[in-house]
Amino acid sequence: MKGKKRFKFSLSTAAIIAILSSIVLPTSTYAADENGEDFSLTIMHMNDTHARVEPLPNMVTAIKEVRSQKPDALLFNAGDVFSGTLYFNQFQGQADLALLNMMNIDAMTFGNHEFDLGSSENGHASLNKFIEGANFPFVSANVDLSADPFAGGRVSSTFTEDAQDSTVYDGMVKEVNGEKIGIFGLTTEETLMTSSPVDAQITNYKAEAERAVAAFEDMGIDKIVAITHLGYDSNPAVGNDLLLAEQVDGIDVIVGGHSHTQLNEPTVVTADENGAAKDPTVIVQAYQYSQYLGELDVTFNEQGIVTGSSGHLIDVTQKQADPEALNTLSAYKSEVDALSNQETGAIAQKPLTNPRLTDSDVSVRANETELGNLITDAMLVKAQEKMPEVSIAMQNGGGIRAAIDQGPITVGEVITVLPFGNDPAVVQLSGDEIKQILEYSVRLAPEESGGFLQVSGMKFAYDSTKEAGSRVVSMQVKTGEDYVDISPDQTYSVTTNNFTAKGGDGYDVFAKAYADGRVQDLGEIDWEQFRDYMVEDLNGEVNPVIEGRITDLLGKDLEPTEPPVEEEPNEETPVTPDPNEETPDSNDDGNDQEEKPGDKPQEDPKDDDKPTDDDTNNQDDKDSTPPPSSQNNGGNGSNSGGSIVKVSDDNTSPAYSGSGSKLPNTATNMYTYMLAGAVLLATGIVTFIFKRKKAKA
Repeated sequence: MKGKKRFKFSLSTAAIIAILSSIVLPTSTYAADENGEDFSLTIMHMNDTHARVEPLPNMVTAIKEVRSQKPDALLFNAGDVFSGTLYFNQFQGQADLALLNMMNIDAMTFGNHEFDLGSSENGHASLNKFIEGANFPFVSANVDLSADPFAGGRVSSTFTEDAQDSTVYDGMVKEVNGEKIGIFGLTTEETLMTSSPVDAQITNYKAEAERAVAAFEDMGIDKIVAITHLGYDSNPAVGNDLLLAEQVDGIDVIVGGHSHTQLNEPTVVTADENGAAKDPTVIVQAYQYSQYLGELDVTFNEQGIVTGSSGHLIDVTQKQADPEALNTLSAYKSEVDALSNQETGAIAQKPLTNPRLTDSDVSVRANETELGNLITDAMLVKAQEKMPEVSIAMQNGGGIRAAIDQGPITVGEVITVLPFGNDPAVVQLSGDEIKQILEYSVRLAPEESGGFLQVSGMKFAYDSTKEAGSRVVSMQVKTGEDYVDISPDQTYSVTTNNFTAKGGDGYDVFAKAYADGRVQDLGEIDWEQFRDYMVEDLNGEVNPVIEGRITDLLGKDLEPTEPPVEEEPNEETPVTPDPNEETPDSNDDGNDQEEKPGDKPQEDPKDDDKPTDDDTNNQDDKDSTPPPSSQNNGGNGSNSGGSIVKVSDDNTSPAYSGSGSKLPNTATNMYTYMLAGAVLLATGIVTFIFKRKKAKA
């Protein structure tokens, strides 16, 4: 009887201990996870400022505000500081550097435009001066400047834990709150085609990224950030951030640039190129032209795996300018303001108006204009200097912002006409795609559309009385001195600005070509192209005319471009020409009204009006987070089945979560050991009690 009671007592005791262990131990493990096992890191980021110096004092304020709340936040620059405004033309990056040096940048990588002056300087003298004056280090694992006669002495082809300012490394290590962060850079291989790297060697992004990750892992570092100038979803033939995230394991965060993409929240890639699950990689990018400062918060577990992230863009134009930074800017600004009044050497032989329907019978957004012809001619000629096969130029009417007065043309006038500093690009299009593009261009005619295209190297006729989508009647490309019909199946090289080339103004055909990798950046700036064409190619004599490049038939039949074949007349009935016959290319479009723009270009300090939605159609939309088709990288030939996850601000991503979900391996193992120990302890206690009672008996 006593033995039975002892057995029941022992069994009850063991059961109670086991139940308490199963409740208490897991709760303790989760509590530890929630109370500090994850490591949190804040990253600020900027990219593609392109010599937009004037918003940088506001950027300084935004950076200081973030650091006041998060003093350990890192700041990265993803490149393309060079080229875009008179600040660069005059100071070759030194005006920008004076303000960047006030930001305490932790690391910067090179953009393709950092190499723009290589040929003219027979090496990178200006880039070297920029590096030399920087109070921050540079990183790029796939750019080797060691052979450059100027910058070569500043190169250290290492992955260092002791990075020094004014030095270029393959990668570097920063320590934040006792945790080491590996940081490396990558620059697009397109630089070899779009810029002038001269003696700089630029190698494959994927191979160099794998080398960088391996180097950091050999150093025992499991938290790795890539600062890239590859483009979010740019040409897959030379790589982009989405492909990098899919193809290279071990990268936790990609801070991007080059494609001027506005990611209002991070993109998270959770599957590799084959669709298999992988550790998360967070991608961020902060648009362009010093308008936004990106802020990313990311957490890692003990194994260095991302467990959560949230991020947003801070509109620095809404911040007050930092007084000290404004004072630094003032010396440069006064010189640039004076420079804008300098004459280019070109002379307008007559006023070149930029009409709108509010004050004219014709519009740059609905009709062929003389200024539109001049701009597209410049685009075509300058594109052909790099790519002779280019045969057509297209410029959205909404991107032409002002008129040019008769007389000497100033630098300021040129920039006012094309104020956005867009990069020209070349797109490979079929004849059928060109027709779809032209149909979209004239879909609203005779009403205005910012997407209405001015053209060069071609002419086309349409009928605005017909249903939208079925209006284009004829389209021809100029070959020599003649025009020949565009063939639906033939491929044509078309130059346009990078806004349109990426699908701006709703051009889905261009967007698809971009996603397919059929868009190549020319490495130029549009207003500089325009200025140089007028001075160099027109010898300063600017006198464009209406040529019948765009004709609205208004319900009439298309006149033949060649007379119909007729039987030869006999000698008895001679045929005489009709003196009243109208030539096919006659066009009487008026063009005598000047536009009165009420829109504010990004660099126009004299105009306080913000552009309307319709008037911003040569710029990326402020809410232009890439559409789902680009977010899942379907255009890049990679697996899109759940590989990319948008992370909300509360970190409730379905692919993974922060603390309180699945336990890390270390926590699970700890639980097992503690539970086993509890069972052994219970067994020991029961045995002890049993022996004591037995001894007393």
